[in-house]
Amino acid sequence: MTYGDGEGDKAPLTSLDVAGHEMSHGVTSNTAGLEYAGESGGLNEATSDIFGTGVEFAANNPSDVGDYLVGEKIDINGDGTPLRYMDKPSKDGGSADYWSADVGNKDVHNSSGVANHFFYLLAEGSGKKTINGVDYDSPTQDGSTVTGIGRDKALQIWYKALTTYFTSTTDYAGARKGTLSAAGDLYGADSAEAKAVAAAWTAVNVK
Repeated sequence: MTYGDGEGDKAPLTSLDVAGHEMSHGVTSNTAGLEYAGESGGLNEATSDIFGTGVEFAANNPSDVGDYLVGEKIDINGDGTPLRYMDKPSKDGGSADYWSADVGNKDVHNSSGVANHFFYLLAEGSGKKTINGVDYDSPTQDGSTVTGIGRDKALQIWYKALTTYFTSTTDYAGARKGTLSAAGDLYGADSAEAKAVAAAWTAVNVK
């Protein structure tokens, strides 16, 4: 693997979440094989953001604490801002918070926002909260309140869906169906976890 050295060779692109993101592309290519275009491309990118975030939290490194900001340590924008925000993706100026009919026309790094937002809501829930010193305020498209099930369960559901139900052409509607099936397999079709999956997708306008 080869990593760049960042703008002006001052910030190597080797932070925990970025490394986890790139390695997760290998997981996706060897499982669902999500095509890198349209809505499946957004799901491909989101999968890497989701697992990269999981890696960062799991590493529990005090110099790079777990958060729902993607690439906050590499300063690729030059102003200290992260590449992406999972609690409210539109904060980066281009990513989608919610599904719309034209979301698949966006760059895959922007259409990924819908699934990133879903994952944050599933793990942590909606509204204001502070996690590891970072403030979040995650909205919902319909004004609903979503209660999170925890990051570990959310990761298990996404991985199960990716490796069992997603295919190369899975779109957002298919991702909702696949994650509901995965939650049913892991926790039961009528479980609180499955209901949370449904609520989180509805909150990002995937119905």
